Amino acid sequence: MRISRGLWVIPAAVAILAPFASAHFHLLEPQSWLVEANNGDPQKLGPCGGTTANAGMPSGIVNQVRGGQKLHIKLQETVFHPGHYRIALAVNSRDELPADPQAVTRDGDKGPQSVSAPIQNPPKIPVLADGLFVHTTRSTDPFETDVQIPNINCPKCTLQIVEFMAEHGVNKDGGFFYHHCAEMQITADASKPMDRGWPAAK
Repeated sequence: MRISRGLWVIPAAVAILAPFASAHFHLLEPQSWLVEANNGDPQKLGPCGGTTANAGMPSGIVNQVRGGQKLHIKLQETVFHPGHYRIALAVNSRDELPADPQAVTRDGDKGPQSVSAPIQNPPKIPVLADGLFVHTTRSTDPFETDVQIPNINCPKCTLQIVEFMAEHGVNKDGGFFYHHCAEMQITADASKPMDRGWPAAK
């Protein structure tokens, strides 16, 4: 069964409650810029994964994408935790990627526990979609959706997927978030108008 929520978003913040646990996800489509273990590791450090102890091994994969078209996103949550996902795109530098949102927390027995995180509604450049795959129960099926890629030329963009985890303690490297990225070569569709709101590729 495919779980598809398209570009569905929910207002401002989501509050999801569940027992504390760790969470992981594995990026299946597009292909990751890092070689990922079966559980998706290493994935804690922003903006694109790795950890302070393990920066990860680059895969060398650059995904070929047509601008102005839909891009299929597929990921597998390998360790369940309630939460949601955000997708963003950087054209020239990963410095263009937005910071992880400021999570709302509560005091727990072992320190701060995440409760919710802001969701952009509607999303603003460089965010392509936010509030994706909101869930409070475990799914053995992958999460899948399509996102609209801007009609731009970009030799080496970075697509970022961030997971927010509710009811989670602070990760040493990632706070309340896990991170994956994919490197993209976007070629504009000449039959469509260019999207001028995005930075020009340098």
